[in-house]
Amino acid sequence: MTADTTERPGPERAGPERPGPEGPGPERLGPEWLGGAELGERATLVQFSSAFCQPCRATRRTLAEVAAMVPGVAHVEIDAEEHLGLVRALGVTRTPTVLVLDAAGRIVRRAAGQPRRADVIAALGRAL
Repeated sequence: MTADTTERPGPERAGPERPGPEGPGPERLGPEWLGGAELGERATLVQFSSAFCQPCRATRRTLAEVAAMVPGVAHVEIDAEEHLGLVRALGVTRTPTVLVLDAAGRIVRRAAGQPRRADVIAALGRAL
């Protein structure tokens, strides 16, 4: 999605967000990790943002546009400051960070920084 894109295997264990888990993060992300938000039928774009992050606003628009044009894709935005346990468990070090989840909630792609729409669509190809 950007030059910082890395592929990582899913972490090894799951658990509720509050209190945040120590050690490895969840193998799959579901509503219990996403503040109650449901996964998309086919894929989910998870965005970690912070209050004063200008690129987060543009990223929100881009991901919402892509989710609206691809059936079965949901966009979930998570406030990094309010979900520090999840941020730590997933190794999120900057905002915006975007995770692409498949239908089962497995992380198939991740990127830090503001993504381009074409890169988001290409990353979704791995999840669909």
